Amino acid sequence: MNGLNKGIRKVEMALKWDPSPAGQPATDLDVVAATYLADDPHGAPAYVVHFDSRSPDGTIYLNRDSKDGKGFGWDEVMTLELDRLNARYTRVVLGVVIQQRPAHRTFVSVANPAFRIREGYTVLDEGDFGDVLGATAATVAEFGRETDGWSFHPGVQGFEDDPATFTRIMGQVRRS
Repeated sequence: MNGLNKGIRKVEMALKWDPSPAGQPATDLDVVAATYLADDPHGAPAYVVHFDSRSPDGTIYLNRDSKDGKGFGWDEVMTLELDRLNARYTRVVLGVVIQQRPAHRTFVSVANPAFRIREGYTVLDEGDFGDVLGATAATVAEFGRETDGWSFHPGVQGFEDDPATFTRIMGQVRRS
């Protein structure tokens, strides 16, 4: 890292959506972060952080969790303290998964879903899931450890898997 460049240090991933119409089952989206070790950066995650969990060292944690999208503003917020993450972790993948109970859902059936990734007041990326409407989950970005800090790689990629399978495979290299 050069003397003035601190790199990406602390990131916030925020997710929002509108509640289901009256009489319909609640829609529940979850922010997910998976970490990968240097010796297997595209294999199985070392650990996954989601609702009711946090990283073993406390560097990745969920600040806000919603089961129905009825929050004010951003319904789910996760903080990633990349500057404190142990050096053995060289990759972090961020994703969003739609809980499939009580009804099967894809992004096309979620009202106004949106995400924002920022560092401090600087927005690194924001968007919706318009390119993956048939997916039940999606990765939205990844961070890679470089010699001079963390690099950011945006990109929404859809998956059609259940939540457990998604968290297992979300960091694998996929063929286009």
